Amino acid sequence: MNGYSEFTQLQAAHSRNSGKGCLVCHRNLYPFPELCYNPDIEKTTSLPNNLPNDGGAELPARTLRSAYEQQDTRFAHAFDVLTQAISERAFPSASVAITHNAELVCLKAFGYFTYEKESPEVTTASIFDVASLTKVLATTAMAMILYDRGKLDLEMPVIKLVPEIRTDDQRRERITLRMLLAHSSGLPAYEKLFLRANGRDEILAAACCTPLAADPGTKTEYSDIGFMILGAALERVANDVLDHFCQHEIFGRLGMAHTAFDPPLHWWELIPPTQDDQTFRHRLIQAEVQDENASAMGGVAAHAGLFASAADVATFAHGMLQGGRPILRPETLAVFTKRQANPAGTSRALGWDTPSTPSQSGQYFASHSFGHLGYTGTSLWIDPKRQISVTLLTNRTWPDCSNQAIKQVRPKFHDAVIEALEGKR
Repeated sequence: MNGYSEFTQLQAAHSRNSGKGCLVCHRNLYPFPELCYNPDIEKTTSLPNNLPNDGGAELPARTLRSAYEQQDTRFAHAFDVLTQAISERAFPSASVAITHNAELVCLKAFGYFTYEKESPEVTTASIFDVASLTKVLATTAMAMILYDRGKLDLEMPVIKLVPEIRTDDQRRERITLRMLLAHSSGLPAYEKLFLRANGRDEILAAACCTPLAADPGTKTEYSDIGFMILGAALERVANDVLDHFCQHEIFGRLGMAHTAFDPPLHWWELIPPTQDDQTFRHRLIQAEVQDENASAMGGVAAHAGLFASAADVATFAHGMLQGGRPILRPETLAVFTKRQANPAGTSRALGWDTPSTPSQSGQYFASHSFGHLGYTGTSLWIDPKRQISVTLLTNRTWPDCSNQAIKQVRPKFHDAVIEALEGKR
């Protein structure tokens, strides 16, 4: 594909033909055969001891069993951390899911949609704007699947897939897919593209023209702009649009029935609001993505836009704890969750983050753990050695984005969870 408008046409074609044997739904071919990559990762990648290696992603994962009958007693201190945070207005609501040794040992909701007690009560069925968890649940997962199928070369210059990034700055030709995933491309963290562009094509074109803030490969800077460009590259590799690919290859296969971009109308009453936006959209933001750039793109973006329940995020995490099954091979997961050697001192893996010092994951998650945060007050941390995952979803951006108290809450909560699971308290 040669332009963003073609992806818009693909999206429209899928919408017109949904449920009618749509050819778009079945296209999953690399559009540039001369660039096709077939990594022999079984021979080149050694697995950490904690990841299973008994035949690959075609084997079914162990079923995630519900075992949270004793959660109120077992996690009493962790729950106190959240209820106190709500009383101190760190966030109006929270939904939590914890897995341990293939069991869902906690599924609990706290608070109300807003700070007004007459607002709806949050339940375990509530669905949250997960913000930048989109980067791992959708975009990075898409990259892992394409790599797993031999279609993605991490060292490929991005300009070969997205020639629109070409400018007079020749450094841009050195940006690779690995750099976009590892946030070392030299692209800046964030730009208010929505102030000068509108619509998917215009926002992506503006992202592609964003000047570099550093030489590629020399500095780690977490970048929404880089992930926007990565999303365009992955769509061209897959010859499919992001939301359709993720629904069919990730959410559907894992049974994540309450995860989607652009949530359907009948979900709206389950979704807490994230912001009273008086500067850009001039309305209360509920059941639409809080991130302004993603909103200007129509709600489907590689850096933000996904909505999910805590139980669904835990289901995804459980798959990762099973070595990626049933959507990935353990060898592929090992490649993407290993902390990068360059730039020096980075905590980033590919798409994923790893615990730094200090870390929002607290003090107990081991160095080989991986996870991610979301701007709306969401997080997911996974420790393969302990076989633990912790999902925390909140709407800390209500009514505005100024409250940063969650930065103190998250580590306390994660520490309390590990202490409960390991009898440290």
